Amino acid sequence: MLLSLGGSNRPGPFLLVPISDPSRVGEARRLAVELARRIGFDEADSGRAALVATELGTNLIKHARAGRLLLGLRDVAGAGALEIVALDDGPGMADAQRCLRDGFSSAGTSGTGLGAVRRQADDFDLHSALPQGTAVLARLFRGRARPSEWASLPLESGAVALAAPREQVCGDAWAMAFDGGGATAMTVDGLGHGAGAAEAARAALDAFAAGPAEPPARFIKRAHLALRPTRGAAVAVLRLDPDGGMVRFAGAGNVQARIVSGLGSKTLLPQSGTVGVQIREPDEQALAWPPHALVVLFTDGVVSRWELEDVGLLGRDSTLLAAWLAGRHRRGHDDATVVVLRRRKE
Repeated sequence: MLLSLGGSNRPGPFLLVPISDPSRVGEARRLAVELARRIGFDEADSGRAALVATELGTNLIKHARAGRLLLGLRDVAGAGALEIVALDDGPGMADAQRCLRDGFSSAGTSGTGLGAVRRQADDFDLHSALPQGTAVLARLFRGRARPSEWASLPLESGAVALAAPREQVCGDAWAMAFDGGGATAMTVDGLGHGAGAAEAARAALDAFAAGPAEPPARFIKRAHLALRPTRGAAVAVLRLDPDGGMVRFAGAGNVQARIVSGLGSKTLLPQSGTVGVQIREPDEQALAWPPHALVVLFTDGVVSRWELEDVGLLGRDSTLLAAWLAGRHRRGHDDATVVVLRRRKE
């Protein structure tokens, strides 16, 4: 079984840098190098990280409204990856593929920005819509060596956690466990935000790591005991069975899950209560999981009535989509987390 834990400093929330002037590009570059070295990138790989952050940030300054960079770490089977996402609020690209070609520029420059990012990244994805804006993902692995387990997982997944403004720690967290029969995913939103919320989130991550494959309702009961010494949290857990085409869900508090496809979406709602404080006997919901549908878990730092403005987002990298939702639909004064899972493309 492969286990991935994120948020609450495991390996930590994404860092959000508003790219409002050229000095913020330098800040993003320094943060990218710091994160890269944290997971063992050598000088050459750290240089790739610096170049990607610089090119994406510079592109936002020249072409975008309300540009921001999200920088975070990913761990799969003990192999670290650096993920950098550029987001903006427009104007978008009329021809995204043309903008990727070296030599193309709409600002009188050499036109190597996005092309250089794609060459330096080990995984690259881009979505742009008029007039909503653009999202660009660059994922970098140490030594450009993608772990073999990455491609063999039964599901594609991505997650973004963002701390509340002016907070040093994130009170949200997420976790995923992959096995031969599918996957289990959890989100947790510690009550309030700041250090006390992060402590509750860590307790939920510890509980998940101790038994990630158990049925969702049973996990909620166990997490309730584990979180008793903390202020408590909202917790939701999903068990996904790609072969049987089912999703099983249990949760308590202000966390939700949605099954989203081009035909619409269905919402899985938790029961009321706070895990670690007071909950009813957990119940479990089951819904069909259509072959081309996504499963999205999110905390209440993301508005509950979000919609995918462009159906093309359904086919994008899971981390890019998680960043799009967390970055564009977050509430202003809370931690925000989005986890996206889909069946692996054949």
